[in-house]
Amino acid sequence: MSVNVLYRTSARATGGRDGRSATLDGAVDVKLTTPKELGGAGGDGVNPEQLFATGYAACFLGAMKFVASQGGGTKVPADATVTATVGIGPRSAGGFGLDIALEVSLPGVERAAAEALVAKAHEVCPYSNATRNNVDVRLTVV
Repeated sequence: MSVNVLYRTSARATGGRDGRSATLDGAVDVKLTTPKELGGAGGDGVNPEQLFATGYAACFLGAMKFVASQGGGTKVPADATVTATVGIGPRSAGGFGLDIALEVSLPGVERAAAEALVAKAHEVCPYSNATRNNVDVRLTVV
């Protein structure tokens, strides 16, 4: 499947999980630290799973707003939130894999309408499309 790319960005990492990662335009520049749970020292840096979680949460909220703007009838309230929880660990088939859960809060939106909006957003969100058929993403309306 081809993609009509409307925006592109690049980031460069050095030092792996205990280094730095920055976008080439300088907008993001973070110190990376391996969590203790993965055998690292922990510390005040961030890790790729944290970055993935923040990106997925923001992107999924944007996907819900996009779906709502297409005449779905359900509006996304200003205080809506998406909490992305990303886990990492060894896979039974070898290598490492991710475990992802999205908790969506849509205050004031009826549960059935909220669940329908979340399902539609999951079909259009690029992070959801990137993980589909590869990583099980659990969706929960809270």
